Amino acid sequence: MDDNKLMLGLPKGSLEQATTDMFAKAGYKIEINSRSYFPTIDDKEIECMLIRAQEMSRYVEEGILDCGLTGYDWIRENGSDVVEVAELVYGKVGRNPLRWVLAVPEDSSIRSVKDLEGKRIATEAVGMTKRYLAETHVTANVEFSWGATEVKPPRLADAIVEITETGSSLRANKLKILDTICTSTTRFIANKKAMECPFKKRKIERIAMLLKAVLLAEGRVGIMLNIRKKDLPNVLGKLPALERPTVSDLADPEWAALNTIVTEHVVLDLIPELKELGACGIVEYPLNKLVE
Repeated sequence: MDDNKLMLGLPKGSLEQATTDMFAKAGYKIEINSRSYFPTIDDKEIECMLIRAQEMSRYVEEGILDCGLTGYDWIRENGSDVVEVAELVYGKVGRNPLRWVLAVPEDSSIRSVKDLEGKRIATEAVGMTKRYLAETHVTANVEFSWGATEVKPPRLADAIVEITETGSSLRANKLKILDTICTSTTRFIANKKAMECPFKKRKIERIAMLLKAVLLAEGRVGIMLNIRKKDLPNVLGKLPALERPTVSDLADPEWAALNTIVTEHVVLDLIPELKELGACGIVEYPLNKLVE
């Protein structure tokens, strides 16, 4: 593999759009052709490939890809030996972690995993489920499910292990959750040998830093304003306690400029209150990245 080119795996499927949007905010323009699995990126040192999240960690471990984004659940399912560079909590809908849960019909007599001795379980995460059963000292028949797993109990399976964010799909199919076997977020992973290459290690760590900065900026905005210095203490007292504003002198010695970052949900009340305290020239601006 070329030591001056980074092979980056992007998740094909549900995370595809959210991932390209995140890279765009980080400064990378990725263009995906519906007929190709090799997106273009405006960085000549990176080559991209679309891979299903379920397979990503295997190809990164084998060195076919230098790095990629996939769920922690699929790293566990595949038992992949990779470097976890960063945890990136994002998704196609929100930023809630996903859960793999053990579920049975609402009217089932099964009350706990112990009641599944000798029973049939349908799931896409066969390896993870088998390890969970081994840890709980239960022997059951675990079958791979190609999809529509929620509709299989009770006729095709006694229980399922399925991924969920809110549990709404399980409830719609009259299933109840008995246990959570894995909580998963997206991880930026790298091949161990790639991390030994100075060029690739530096490139991977820079990508990770920018992606984390994008997620840290989500839900935050910048606020700029001018304020008379005599009113500055009142304005500082109104700002969220954890924020550290920058205060600068203006040409007029009686005035100062203030710049700070706040969570977006406070702005509706904060801006009118700042105005009442004497602030003027108030500007709210969006953030793409916030590097700690």
